[in-house]
Amino acid sequence: MLESFKGYRKSTFKSDLIAGLTVAVIFVPQAIAYAYLAGMPPIYGLYAGLIPLVVYAIMGTSRHMSIGPVAVSAILVMSGVSQLADPFSDQYVVLTIFAGLLIGITQIILSILRLGFLVNFLSHPVIAGFISAAAVIIIISQLKDFLGFEIPRMESSFDTLVYAIENISNAHLLTAAICLASLVIMLVLKKWKKSFPSALLVVVLSTFLTWLFKWDQMGVGIIKEVPQGLPSFMIPEYSMQTVIDLLPTVFTVTFIGVVESIGIAKTLEMKHKSYVVRPNQELLALGTSKVIGSFFQALPTSGSFTRSAINDNAGAKSGVASLITAFLVMLALLFLTPLFYYIPKAVLAAIILVSVYKLIDVSEAKYLWKTRRRDFITMILTFIVTLVLGIEVGVFAGIILSFMLLLYSSSLPHVVELGNIKGTNVYKNIQRFPEAIVDEDSLAIRFDNQLIFSNANYFKDSIKSFLLKREHRPKYLILDASNIHDMDSTGVHALKDVNDILVKLEIQLYISGATGPVRDILKRSGFMDELGKNRQFLHVFDAVEAIQSPSHSIENNNHATQFNLRKKKPT
Repeated sequence: MLESFKGYRKSTFKSDLIAGLTVAVIFVPQAIAYAYLAGMPPIYGLYAGLIPLVVYAIMGTSRHMSIGPVAVSAILVMSGVSQLADPFSDQYVVLTIFAGLLIGITQIILSILRLGFLVNFLSHPVIAGFISAAAVIIIISQLKDFLGFEIPRMESSFDTLVYAIENISNAHLLTAAICLASLVIMLVLKKWKKSFPSALLVVVLSTFLTWLFKWDQMGVGIIKEVPQGLPSFMIPEYSMQTVIDLLPTVFTVTFIGVVESIGIAKTLEMKHKSYVVRPNQELLALGTSKVIGSFFQALPTSGSFTRSAINDNAGAKSGVASLITAFLVMLALLFLTPLFYYIPKAVLAAIILVSVYKLIDVSEAKYLWKTRRRDFITMILTFIVTLVLGIEVGVFAGIILSFMLLLYSSSLPHVVELGNIKGTNVYKNIQRFPEAIVDEDSLAIRFDNQLIFSNANYFKDSIKSFLLKREHRPKYLILDASNIHDMDSTGVHALKDVNDILVKLEIQLYISGATGPVRDILKRSGFMDELGKNRQFLHVFDAVEAIQSPSHSIENNNHATQFNLRKKKPT
């Protein structure tokens, strides 16, 4: 934020003022709704609009991201903490706030140790499958407030859905009508104008009508008294056993929250290109906002895609917009909470439903089906596991699945035989270019991955396989190493083993296109000296041309392009 103050002008403040006001209008009803979703009294959602927003505005690197309570984090917290205490109970509140402190500390540790890259181990299909399932779970969790009758806690969301359908006759018609009408109004208004504060409109309208017609006396559930005033400083109570019990929830919310928040920040960065989002600084800002926020009884916060988009579209220029939002939330806490008494729970359910239904990423599933079936299966598996076994199991299953896919793709890389495109210096995969010319005396192979312990044996087996496919044994094997971007000691040993086999078969090994880092590794290992400088080339064509030279002496060939003769900057 401090960087954005350079050249800060009155016109910039005007833009931030409008954006801050616009977000605040959306923030208040969403904060109340998401607090309920998290199993917390609504006041704690509003508390999350104070200190966390101020801290992030000062420390964060994104000028447009709006943080606060979000639906996915709320249901993650609810899923984990509800196993230790009953939602809305005093013990539950204490545990949730303490969980926020632990999540913040975890994110700060990740930032200090520069371990933000760990979140990359959650692949996009896994995240899409998990969030889609979480959205379905959230929707099912709102059926009790939509239909207006109590649904006991079930083992799974499927059981909850079955119970709701079997007992649909118990639905409170007025409650269902309020929720349905609120849904229709918000969806229509969003289609007309996305930035219109439709959530605020339905809250104000339904609250007024509930007060006027005494709908609460007719069985419509309302949120009742919301404490007035600002939060007091409080250090969350804890014990080591509590820490251990909360760890699964903490790690789950940390991973998903960081992925979502940094994803939002990066999206906004790409749009504006006027500043740089630094992931490790983002981790520090997000973590610190949670830690300090927990001392002021705030619900755990994260980056909100909806509010960030509204903040951006409303013309926000800096973190000042978030400071203005926090100031307006403070005014709401000081003066407006008595007006929240008659807010129907059905309207909060409608706000949640409108916010989360679009998280069910059907378009991503279609895209993955068309482009890469394996990723589609990954998304669907994560979706099903999360839906059937629960959110926390779904996250850890997704992480394990991501690791397995990473190992699978690393252990079975793409290896192809190359042929020359007639009349050019280009060598391409002969499976994709059947017309490519293959020389009987030489075998050119391209290995499209890092050469490391997980695929070293596959590399050796692939070389043997290509040799066996040839009717006549080639005299030369050219390894196109242009796509081998890294190599460990096991990879070096594999390359030496291949060379030993080739020597026994009286086949000469040539290497082309090795990158600078790979050449350095091979040089330090002594393999470059063992192979000889006259067998290292920039391109496959150079090696083939040298091999086919009349003298068969590469050292004297004027066309050979050797690495040791080139004085270009290493690649």
